[in-house]
Amino acid sequence: MTAASHQDRDRYPDGPRPTPAGTLRLPLPVVLAGARGHGRWHLDNIRRLQDKGVVRLAGICEPTPLTEEELGGRSVEQSADLGSLLDATGAAVAVVCTPIPTHTDLALTAAARGVHLLLEKPPAPSYAEFRRMADGVAAAGVVCQIGFQSLGSHAVPAIRKLITEGALGRVTGIGGAGAWARDEAYFRRAPWAGRRKLDGVDVVDGVLTNPLAHAVATALALDGSTRAEDVTGVETELLRANAIESDDTSCVRVTTTGGRITVAATLCAERPGEPYVLVHGTGGRITFWYKQDRVLLQRSGHGPEEIRYGRTDLLENLAGHLSGGAALLVPPESTGAFMKVVEAVRQAPDPVALPPDAWRTLPGERRRVVPGVDGFVAAAADTLALYSELGASWALPKEVSTR
Repeated sequence: MTAASHQDRDRYPDGPRPTPAGTLRLPLPVVLAGARGHGRWHLDNIRRLQDKGVVRLAGICEPTPLTEEELGGRSVEQSADLGSLLDATGAAVAVVCTPIPTHTDLALTAAARGVHLLLEKPPAPSYAEFRRMADGVAAAGVVCQIGFQSLGSHAVPAIRKLITEGALGRVTGIGGAGAWARDEAYFRRAPWAGRRKLDGVDVVDGVLTNPLAHAVATALALDGSTRAEDVTGVETELLRANAIESDDTSCVRVTTTGGRITVAATLCAERPGEPYVLVHGTGGRITFWYKQDRVLLQRSGHGPEEIRYGRTDLLENLAGHLSGGAALLVPPESTGAFMKVVEAVRQAPDPVALPPDAWRTLPGERRRVVPGVDGFVAAAADTLALYSELGASWALPKEVSTR
């Protein structure tokens, strides 16, 4: 899809004045850029919110139009050119769920028209592109929500409150663990899948920066370290079992102004499970299964407490912000720390291919597994150590990159 028509600069020399947040009327007309793949989730969510009277699907931007079957028998305006589609529909909001390298240009195309944004994570493939997007959106005066859905969980502020109240004693660190499985077809789903660059342009589609990016972002949020300046150092170990350019089995240790965070992840798990973030304290710990909004609180002198929390949908929150002044949950600046981690991964040496005896292919599933990796992922979150420090034979200390 194209970012905008060639008439953009002539038609919008200074950009239209966006409608101030808190003053728009529901339902908000929404254009979805990228309605296949993960975009199908956004399409279903827009339909759900449409039934509630929150938004109205005004258009879909895809290189190949969706079929009547894909649209569920409904009719909606479609175009491969986001700029012309926004012009034609008068959309108030654009949901951008397109290949990572296109995020910045498409976001700025919307911003130039005074159209507010829900931008899928990761917001950009590099810190420079992130800054270009965030600064451009701010200059245009539009509102941008970054699509880290886990940060809409009501568990996040609840855990932060427990931490600040001293329920765990002194926090000694935060760990994150994600043991997922993806077959070979996953890495062929698009030309940019599993790539660090494509045609000379950054992609950085690694396990920590895309499929399990929520583990990194959620750990940073629980640490209270969400801004770029909160990150003071990043160590990475990037590895791959699959025949790809990017990493599928990696860990990262982030030093922040407030503490230390280690997140380990793999797409080559033997027994895939729910990802989680673990807050360690001198008087207890909290386990947060962020996809389930489920929290386990364990502390000295108390029995274990398990709590399930609600979640605020990020598009609904954006609509509430634009129509009623609700606080925006995930503005771009609150993902600056995450983008510092993305930048460290981008600048690190290329991922190291695991030796053939470190992985095997599961019969009938066409996916590669790394025996023992599930345990190393959990141990990294539990001890805040890197794979190499835990004694993984396939992760040598020389593979650690420090930024």
